[in-house]
Amino acid sequence: MNIQIRYYTRSGNTKRLAEAIAEGTGAECASVDCALSEKADLLFLGCSYYAFDMDASVKSFLSENKDKIGKIVIFGTSAMMKSMKKPMKKVTNPLGLSLSEEEFHCRGEFKMFFKGKPDEEDLAKAKEFAKKVIEGNHRLTD
Repeated sequence: MNIQIRYYTRSGNTKRLAEAIAEGTGAECASVDCALSEKADLLFLGCSYYAFDMDASVKSFLSENKDKIGKIVIFGTSAMMKSMKKPMKKVTNPLGLSLSEEEFHCRGEFKMFFKGKPDEEDLAKAKEFAKKVIEGNHRLTD
């Protein structure tokens, strides 16, 4: 199974989660500025909600790489939202992309809110989340 990790971050919070997920999966992580060179059976995609929308670079990445994306597992941080599923579906559904029900989301530091988040506990949870997703998807393909 080919596993890829891509993320978009403004503050560095989502990059930290991507690095933890990379530890859990053994895959390398890269920014959404880095196109997929081959088909990703499973794409861990990190992004957050900014000003009530996803960043345009995430949308462009999905559109430009849609033929190389199998299932998407989203992860991210936010000071306010608890899930990115609904906004992500607005982008993935028209592109015909498959979005996993599994998602990792935690608080992220934003200005004076949630200082130090994601913290070491959040990063450990992200790493374990990734391991469980991989284990579950391996069972489905065996």
